[in-house]
Amino acid sequence: MFMHSKVSLRKIIAASALAVAVGVLAVPLVAQDKGSFSNQQRDQVKGLVREYILENPEVIREAIMALQAKEEKASADRKYEALATHKDALLNPSENTIIGNPEGDVTVVEFFDYNCGYCKSMLPAVKEVLEEDRDVRMVMKEFPILGPGSVVAARAALASRAQGKYAELHMALLSHKGALNQGSIEGIAMGIGLNVKKLRADMAKPEINEILGNNMALARDLGIEGTPALIIGETIVPGAIGVDRLRDLIADARN
Repeated sequence: MFMHSKVSLRKIIAASALAVAVGVLAVPLVAQDKGSFSNQQRDQVKGLVREYILENPEVIREAIMALQAKEEKASADRKYEALATHKDALLNPSENTIIGNPEGDVTVVEFFDYNCGYCKSMLPAVKEVLEEDRDVRMVMKEFPILGPGSVVAARAALASRAQGKYAELHMALLSHKGALNQGSIEGIAMGIGLNVKKLRADMAKPEINEILGNNMALARDLGIEGTPALIIGETIVPGAIGVDRLRDLIADARN
């Protein structure tokens, strides 16, 4: 017979059931010192655990749900901490890739890729909000993850700052139908009045590599893996959203 209380036994069973649920049950004596049980007692506990799980299979589901909730909370906490840590890099980027009102009272940060179809689909909503709300500033974070053409486009956009044309080239590249490559990018740049020879030279500057590297590291810390991804206030929004949702998020941040 066991000398331990029923409460302790319930703890052992519950802890063991959780361990089974995540596939890591080595021994069922999770809550106790293994040395306090004899081999016979351990076998009895194992039998009781098995019997309890067979009679109450819902505990497996409950344990998995509890584990998922714990992991989701930990992930949310990490993102919140990352937002606080990188607040200045998000709101006041040294690369100065800002469109809209630079002095706006609400900042929308967008991680994007010029070859991302979802980023392109969201552009009309962004334009509409910027036109109707003159107090919104957008920080554009070049995040080229969809191939070499995306990298070339990001480098060109960043290089265009030297000619005061970042916002114009950004909008033109994101509005382009079809894949972007060196030739199409230079054609678009020429169409908005950029000096392409100077653009090529500026694209090769080490500063561009540093900006892109910093953006990649920032996205990693924030748990951003795809595009578009928006940050508005303390909210990270993965994926494209419509104009109404964008307005609501801006209003929430403002209030």
